[in-house]
Amino acid sequence: MAEPRAFISFDYDHDDTQRDLFVGQGKNQRTPFNFEDWSSKGKLPQAEWEKLVEEKISKCNMVIVLVGRDMTSATGVAKEIAMAIRNDVPVFGVYVDGANASSALPYNLPRGRIINWKWDAIAAAIDQMMGEGKNA
Repeated sequence: MAEPRAFISFDYDHDDTQRDLFVGQGKNQRTPFNFEDWSSKGKLPQAEWEKLVEEKISKCNMVIVLVGRDMTSATGVAKEIAMAIRNDVPVFGVYVDGANASSALPYNLPRGRIINWKWDAIAAAIDQMMGEGKNA
């Protein structure tokens, strides 16, 4: 079976380094999870961004939201979660950059769907997502 396709949603203005580290970890042979990163790699004009991102999300098995400390200013993340919901793509979050259970969350991401950045927990969440939404 091919690797699960994951759209990585993150705060472009604050957590791009965390995104690079997370995606890099997914490529490490010792990591107990694998995925193809289908996230957007650069800034685009708004209308073009929304069309491209929704198309990518609709082709993915899941959206992984990197939940950083500045989520309240990340309006694009909330839009990406809404796109995932519209396309029946399961979503979960991973706390990054010092964020924790008391950090602000993007709209539509339930706190119970966010985990700490631990390899085994991420692997289990990826397996869970492959049985939810359009993957079921």
